[in-house]
Amino acid sequence: MKRFFKPVAKEGSSKKPCLSQAEKVEEKGEPSKFMTWNANSFLLRVKNNWPEFTNFVTTFDPDVIAIQEVRMPAAGSKGAPKNPGELKDDTSSSREEKQILMRALSSPPFANYRVWWSLADSKYAGTALFVKKCFQPKKVFFNLDRIASKHEPDGRVILAEFDTFQLLNTYAPNNGWKEEENSFPRRRKWDKRILEFVLRSSDKPLVWCGDLNVSHEEIDVSHPEFFSAAKLNAYVPPNKEDCGQPGFTLAERRRFGTILKEGKLIDAYRFQHKEKDMERGFSWSGNPIGKYRGKRMRIDYFVVSEKLKDRIVECEMHGQGIELEGFYGSDHCPVRLELSHACPNSKHNEVSN
Repeated sequence: MKRFFKPVAKEGSSKKPCLSQAEKVEEKGEPSKFMTWNANSFLLRVKNNWPEFTNFVTTFDPDVIAIQEVRMPAAGSKGAPKNPGELKDDTSSSREEKQILMRALSSPPFANYRVWWSLADSKYAGTALFVKKCFQPKKVFFNLDRIASKHEPDGRVILAEFDTFQLLNTYAPNNGWKEEENSFPRRRKWDKRILEFVLRSSDKPLVWCGDLNVSHEEIDVSHPEFFSAAKLNAYVPPNKEDCGQPGFTLAERRRFGTILKEGKLIDAYRFQHKEKDMERGFSWSGNPIGKYRGKRMRIDYFVVSEKLKDRIVECEMHGQGIELEGFYGSDHCPVRLELSHACPNSKHNEVSN
């Protein structure tokens, strides 16, 4: 069958691709410009919003792009073990979807990046990490335990290790509304594992980004009273700290605060922006139709080690307003972070042993 897209490196592989002489790129040190975005279906964004998003990526020119909610299924036929590092292509529909995605990613500016996938078994969750070919990580893991080839359930983690820092891309599970297996207990377990990860990873500075599904303080939501009182079908959890909008319960917010404090981490956006910004201060916006119209939350973050805080040049939300300008079809907008380059002999560039 005739090819309509040029071959690409096998997704999810931890091995560096073999490049021809023409394709070889000069390594330029380490990344300093980052972008994170919950795409709410990467394929839909490619189909419906790609020119606008491409223009944004071209303008900002990030070294690293972290994507959450890819919503592309992992490779593997029905009933067979899945390969979360590769896109499904064993049916006519999945092959067509993969071709659409790969054609988009084989054109500039995305052709300048290598991509890693961590995918769920179905069109749910999943993450992707794009890194410019001149800034290749030393190691890439797909779990919080740094176990080779293991992927977290639903593809929620990609961890890239560079010489002087590590980058963690996560899609945190939603807290849900009830005291049931896939709700409160799942999120408590996730937060516990994240805390354990940051504590045992303190030997190297961390850049942690993604949809963290939590708004830390009242300043991080547009309408604190609305979110605090939110209920699903009039259900009231037995524990008062679990009441309210998922992502804005006292329990979640306190656990996130503990992760920041004990992990010696800085919320990069709030470090730069001390005041509430009703126009550009939120990364998620409710449906423009219905009771959530105009209700917004900041749940997408760049969190960095304290030793990196003096290198923060900017951390900004790209979207604005209740009409979701700059969201590119998603209910989340991109968030960008720029760090100044580390001086070779600077104390910020030191890594303790």
